Amino acid sequence: MDCSACEACIATIKDDDELRVKVAEKWSRMFESSFKPEDINCMGCTSPQGPHVAYSNECPIRKCAVGRGIPNCGHCEEFVCPKLNVHLEFAAPGARDTLEKIKNNL
Repeated sequence: MDCSACEACIATIKDDDELRVKVAEKWSRMFESSFKPEDINCMGCTSPQGPHVAYSNECPIRKCAVGRGIPNCGHCEEFVCPKLNVHLEFAAPGARDTLEKIKNNL
């Protein structure tokens, strides 16, 4: 939820192939999926232009924010909605706090 702290975003910005390998292995275990290092290219969910990890285009949370014309959920008047609550169960620790800080600083 904090793109600047996301390993995929960091690997993309730094063009760090070693980090891409580590992230692909980590995410494959974490999400019981099969990520390849070349899948780890993302400028962040909030970036209007990509690259984005493949799931970004399917993510219901990102679709909702883009559809509402807001940068992220912290800018939404319905924050925290049921859709986001489900997502936050699986998000990195601190994601809810980050979004609440955004909301409180608007």
